Amino acid sequence: MKALAATAALLLAPAALAQDIAGRFDYYVLSLSWSPSWCRAEGGAEDAAQCDAGRRIGFVVHGLWPQYERGWPEDCRTDARDPSRRESRAMADVMGSGGLAWYQWKKHGRCSGLTARDYFALTRKAAKAIAVPGPLHRLDRDVTLPAQVVEEAFIEANPALTRDGITVTCRDRALQEVRICLTRDLEPRACGADARRDCPGRFLTPAPR
Repeated sequence: MKALAATAALLLAPAALAQDIAGRFDYYVLSLSWSPSWCRAEGGAEDAAQCDAGRRIGFVVHGLWPQYERGWPEDCRTDARDPSRRESRAMADVMGSGGLAWYQWKKHGRCSGLTARDYFALTRKAAKAIAVPGPLHRLDRDVTLPAQVVEEAFIEANPALTRDGITVTCRDRALQEVRICLTRDLEPRACGADARRDCPGRFLTPAPR
């Protein structure tokens, strides 16, 4: 009876509790946030440094997220030590701020099974591996675009990408993020079905200031 009860308890336990273990995941999503949209929506009010006039920042790394084929782990337990403030601040050049780097480590990085140092290094490597399309990099005026145009521009700049491996999101009818699915070795791959959610219609793409 005790063995039967133990088996039943395991079967009835929430799946997330069994799944969210550091190092156990299927692939990564590299999320690139369009800084001008974030600055207009909230970053400017927060007086964020990445929104300072004249910096002309386009995409910044929102995060490198471990994913399951369906769903994702978060807030995993790990024996790896947390990054120091200095280590987090050092990521500001690619992530916009040390605060975001710390938050992404806490929520997603701990699930990678890596140390904070290695996770930040992998995040840099993933960002460096993806070329930002020239027209977006040089954007000098606000434009309205459909998601398909942004996807095609990224695929042209990164021929290994496919339409199933990239998704474009928007918020309040403005470009929010470009999310690119990568293997654990940072090779392009198709996204899981739940990670494909292109923004419908057309959205504003504000130019960097």
